[in-house]
Amino acid sequence: MPTNSPFDINKMQTLFSAARMLPALCVKFQAFLFGGRAAMKQFALIAFLLTAQVAAAQDWAKAKLEKSPRHREWVTLKHDGRSVETFVVYPESKAKTPVVLVIHEIFGMTDWVQDLADQLAEAGYIAVAPDLLSGMGPNGGRSSDFPQGKATEAVSHLNPDQVTADLNAAADYGKKLPASNGKLFVTGYCWGGGQSFRFATNRGDLAAAFVFYGPPPDKDAMARIKAPVYGFYAGDDARIGATLPETMQNMKAAGKTFEPVTYEGAGHGFMRAGEAPDASEANRKARTEAWARWKSLLAK
Repeated sequence: MPTNSPFDINKMQTLFSAARMLPALCVKFQAFLFGGRAAMKQFALIAFLLTAQVAAAQDWAKAKLEKSPRHREWVTLKHDGRSVETFVVYPESKAKTPVVLVIHEIFGMTDWVQDLADQLAEAGYIAVAPDLLSGMGPNGGRSSDFPQGKATEAVSHLNPDQVTADLNAAADYGKKLPASNGKLFVTGYCWGGGQSFRFATNRGDLAAAFVFYGPPPDKDAMARIKAPVYGFYAGDDARIGATLPETMQNMKAAGKTFEPVTYEGAGHGFMRAGEAPDASEANRKARTEAWARWKSLLAK
């Protein structure tokens, strides 16, 4: 999805299915123009139903999360004068487990990101997902407090040093949890995918970094990477895919491990789009294969 999309991610998922209603809507609109008050009422009803359908775009992720038996909570992490609201989900495990730091998409902390964190916990990992828009919203709020479409703009303008500091605070918190075994991974999606790659240049104790369709860091910064980096990319995503040859060359020249896989036919954001009720076959397949690969790599 283009990073300059004016749509809120919580509205996007069902736009395609909502579009199926447009022919009927156009007919009713013509009737409204020429059919008087009764037609106007019919048009208003259809417009209301269409709006309601779009508003329910990410309800599937929220519904899944609400049914989860796993313990989840919001904690406030304080550092350098900032308070970072962070979503944490614990696995149902007798033994201590690794921590996965989850970096959200350019749309901020959405229902899907929280659902993904829960899925990580289901797989046996403590998921720690900071809302990097904490304190940046209206009246000092976070992602959920932004007007429709504005979270994307705000994420795009986050200070990189602030992002790194927030991520370090979340990583430190996760590693110190009594249920943590001290092993730390990082993962990110879209904008967050680029941040997970960049975080690997700034954090020396990572066991691995998992980059989902995100851009690479600067070539010179790659020399600081200590952990293996595993990439997950979409075949129909030239904006990011076009960077891969040079990224592979630069990582190899720096003597770093970089193992990318491209899922043909999938679009940018397939880990989210592939879970949606109206997912395309290519996105669904890519999501399934990427999730299986990811779990295998986490278990190494």
